[in-house]
Amino acid sequence: MNFSIFVLMISQRTKTIIGRRERASLPAFGLKRVEVKIDTGAYTSSMHVSSIQEVNGILHVVFLDPSHPEFQQISYTFSDFRKKNVKSSNGHIQERYFIRTKIIIADRILTTEFSLTERKSMRYPILIGRKTLKKRFIVDPSLKYTH
Repeated sequence: MNFSIFVLMISQRTKTIIGRRERASLPAFGLKRVEVKIDTGAYTSSMHVSSIQEVNGILHVVFLDPSHPEFQQISYTFSDFRKKNVKSSNGHIQERYFIRTKIIIADRILTTEFSLTERKSMRYPILIGRKTLKKRFIVDPSLKYTH
């Protein structure tokens, strides 16, 4: 057996196969089985927020918006966050806030970082990027909602 094929077989045992669209839960925010887009072209994961404001070093965030069935209009606060400039797919650079939280995808509980941005015009409120996928998942673009 070719060594590279052997290594691929071993690595596939520890990785979960997912499709280009999945459902995920974010228990800290009461979000269950929200549709997410798996985006191997994006480095970071991002989440739609309808409101975000930093006041005296505390970040106040409302996730999703009234058009989404999981919208709760609850303001969450974060003292542990960071800001970073991010270049979007259309080339625009914007300063974004980042938080870390748990997400459940394909029965796997992960702690990952999300950039927070207004994604109202996007079809999926949550995008999962390579940083979250790396060493955990294999993406089969012919599949959707595998778990």
